[in-house]
Amino acid sequence: MDDNKVGLTHAHLRTPRAAAVAGILFSVLLFLVFGLLRLSIPGDPFEPGAWLQGGLTYVTPAMNLVPFAGIAFLWFVGVLRDRLGSREDRFFATVFLGSAFLLLAMLFAAAAVFGAIITAFRAAPEALERSAAFHLGRGLAYAMINIYLVKTASVFMITTSTIALYTHLTPRWLAIGGYIIAFVLIVGSYYFDWSLLVFPLWVFLVSISILREQEKEATSPPS
Repeated sequence: MDDNKVGLTHAHLRTPRAAAVAGILFSVLLFLVFGLLRLSIPGDPFEPGAWLQGGLTYVTPAMNLVPFAGIAFLWFVGVLRDRLGSREDRFFATVFLGSAFLLLAMLFAAAAVFGAIITAFRAAPEALERSAAFHLGRGLAYAMINIYLVKTASVFMITTSTIALYTHLTPRWLAIGGYIIAFVLIVGSYYFDWSLLVFPLWVFLVSISILREQEKEATSPPS
């Protein structure tokens, strides 16, 4: 057999160790995105849009950070799958990947709606004020973030925590903490505007745990 063909057959990609940092990067970026949005946009979906008149100093940077947060989250999901390897179960893998993709879809869609509102306001400030189009977009973005994104993040954490408990992907306390945080998101999102920030906090802790495990594997002598 040709040596080139043998090389191609046995070639495979290895996940870089630095990829685990993607979860930390995602956490920081998502903290910044939601923090900047909360500083400018009221949590009440029925507000008349006074924040548009007050300036968009924080909103525009937040929208520009969303794509980078999404890319970092994809890398984080890839790191988790790489850590699982052959232990990955098809059922949980399907729910795990599906919830991750839906989470990103809701995040990007909400950012696009806010971006459209800002563009429309800059084009015709007088026409947008008190218009039905503004309230439609505002309500759509609110539902995407506070209902659909929150519930999808909860499913992602529950699935990941279940996988972690059976495969020892993360410490047991962190997996159980994922269940608790998911419950907080499901229930607390109706009462606390900042409850969604516990999700990037959990991703941050999982990423730190993976980094530590990788350091142990790198420093441990080969058997």
